Amino acid sequence: MKVYFAGSIRGGEPDSDWFHRLIRHISGHGNVLTENSFGYSYDEEIRFDDTWIYERDMDWLRDADALVAEVSAPSFGVGYEIAKAEEWGKPILLLYREEPGRKPSAMLNGNKNLDMIVFTEEEEALNAVDSFLAPLGA
Repeated sequence: MKVYFAGSIRGGEPDSDWFHRLIRHISGHGNVLTENSFGYSYDEEIRFDDTWIYERDMDWLRDADALVAEVSAPSFGVGYEIAKAEEWGKPILLLYREEPGRKPSAMLNGNKNLDMIVFTEEEEALNAVDSFLAPLGA
């Protein structure tokens, strides 16, 4: 199984430690196509050509069997990836960390075709990943 993991890199403050834990966990189910994308600092990431990033990521997303997106921090890019995955009929799981005074994107939360897991404890999100990927054959 090939999984595309999406999370904010440039949009909102990335939660690198959490993203790496999620990627390691998802890796137990299959190949995380975007694993190396989260190994760069912001300063390193912006040195890549934007066209190259777009083409690479769209190729990975087309090839993916499923998308897992961490949507706690706002990101235009993650929203775009979610929309393309939905357009292409990919199974999608959204993970949103509940925090006082914040709400998830209305465009994502209001889309009843998307499964959004709202969590406070990371274990809840990891269990949701397992429940989402297991029936897909991972």
